[in-house]
Amino acid sequence: MWHQGILRVAGLDEAGRGALAGPVYAAGVILPMGSDGLAEALAGVRDSKQLTPRQREQLTPIIQMRALAWSVGWAEASEIDEQGIALASRLAFCRALEGLRMPAEHLLLDYFRLPEVELAQTALVKGDQRSLSIACASILAKTARDAFMRAEEAYFPGYGFAQNKGYGTAKHRAALDALGPCPLHRRSFNWAG
Repeated sequence: MWHQGILRVAGLDEAGRGALAGPVYAAGVILPMGSDGLAEALAGVRDSKQLTPRQREQLTPIIQMRALAWSVGWAEASEIDEQGIALASRLAFCRALEGLRMPAEHLLLDYFRLPEVELAQTALVKGDQRSLSIACASILAKTARDAFMRAEEAYFPGYGFAQNKGYGTAKHRAALDALGPCPLHRRSFNWAG
């Protein structure tokens, strides 16, 4: 995009789409064009699913410091239940875009498009593996969501949110059977293993 004169390209990605509990998070990242040392500083960046929690947490402040702009948005479990995960994910993306301190000129997304946003968009298959800005957004969304779910463990003990982050592990499903759902659980999702 930069070679076409488009300087503010926002990479967007989400985290928590398939979880049984908690919000879906999205992040947007605008990286500087041709910044000295950017490639070296972000050398460890790739799709958040390919990184350990420690690697993601080490990269997060580096991404935040090197980005021209970054933002995180989310949609609550209640919004997921009301609108469905697809629309709620798009809502989280829009909230992340609204939080950027400078407007994007073009969007790069991992597979999806945002029809409600009137900006040029490119949807990339495996975008989190093909675009540095999408991979950075993937990391920011994942670390923010994980931190939220760890904190919620104190308010909703017994579900193992600090470990499972709301995903449907065997222990989480067993806790759902024993305790029933808490306010973080997505009522519209199938909890059966």
